[in-house]
Amino acid sequence: MRRREFLGVLGGAVAAWPLTVRAQQAGKLPTIGVLGTATPAAQGQWIAAFVQRLRELGWSDARIAVDVRWAEGRNERYAEIAAEFVRLNVDVIVTTGTSVPAVKQATSVIPIVFAISGDPVGAGFVASLARPGGNVTGLSQLAADLGGKRLEILREIVPGLKRFAILGNTENRATSPEINQVREAARTLGLESEMADVRRAEEIAPAIEALKGRVGALYVQSDPLMNTNRIRISTLALGAGLPTSSGARDYVEAGLLMSYGPNFPDLFRGAAGLVDKILRGAKPADLPVEQPTKFDLVLNLTTAKVLGLKIPESFLLRADEVIE
Repeated sequence: MRRREFLGVLGGAVAAWPLTVRAQQAGKLPTIGVLGTATPAAQGQWIAAFVQRLRELGWSDARIAVDVRWAEGRNERYAEIAAEFVRLNVDVIVTTGTSVPAVKQATSVIPIVFAISGDPVGAGFVASLARPGGNVTGLSQLAADLGGKRLEILREIVPGLKRFAILGNTENRATSPEINQVREAARTLGLESEMADVRRAEEIAPAIEALKGRVGALYVQSDPLMNTNRIRISTLALGAGLPTSSGARDYVEAGLLMSYGPNFPDLFRGAAGLVDKILRGAKPADLPVEQPTKFDLVLNLTTAKVLGLKIPESFLLRADEVIE
C-alpha cells in the first residue's frame, strides 16, 4: 500500500499534510524519501515531529518535497520501497533501523538516515558511532542498554515475578540485541525467561495464548511488527492476565502496562537535524550517530487496575506520565 499523505498531530490538533511529490517539483526541490516501517496510526506522530522540525530549520513546503511510503510492518515492502526511492533519485532516505539493511542494499550512494536503531554498530549499519563511514548515519535509541532497565521496572510493579516471556522477532537485526540484553538481565535478576518468536501478524495470537498460565509477564520487543499490532497485543495480553513492558509510549497508549525508553518523536526531530546538515553539504560518513537525551517512564493505570496490580505511590510520582 502506498501512502503519500498522512495525518499528524501537532499541538493537540489534527493537521493533514499534502505530501504528494509532483513530477514538476521533483526536478526543482530536494526530495526526502521517508520509509515508514509500520503504519500512519503507529508512526504518524513521529513523522509529524520530523516534518515540523524540518520547517523550524527553514525547509518549508516551498523548499522541499517529502515522500512518505508505509511498509505496514511487512518486511518484504522494505526492498520495494527502497527501490522506488532509488528510482526517484531522492536526496535522502529516512527510516528506522529495521529497514536499513534493505535500503543499504538498494543504494550505496543516496544518504540514509535512521531515526531509530538499537545497536547500529553491532547490526553493521555503521563502522562506529563517532565516524559512521559510508552513506548511513542516524540516531541510536540504546534499546539494548535499556532492556534490562525495563525488566527491573516490570519486576518492581509485578510482585513475585519469577518467569516472563519475550514477544519479539529474532530475525530483526536492528532489535535482536535488545532481546539478548533482556535475557542477560533476566539471569542477573534471577528470573526465568522464554522466547515467543513471531514474524507475522497471524502468529501473535497463538503465541500469547500459549503463554497463559506459564509466565507472569510479557516483555514486548520494540519492532515494527509489534508496533503495528500493539492494540492486538494489548488486548490479548490483558485477556491472558499478563502485565506488559515495552519501549515506547505508543504501546502504553494502546493498553500495555508500562514503557521506558527514549522519546520517539524527539528522535525523529533529531533525524531532521541530520537531514538538514546533509542537504547543506555534510556527508553521512562524517556525521556521528547521535544518542537520545530524553527518556520517558509511562504507566497505564487503567491497565494496572484491570490486572489487579497496586502501583506504589512512589512509582506514580516517578513516572513521567500516567495514562488513565
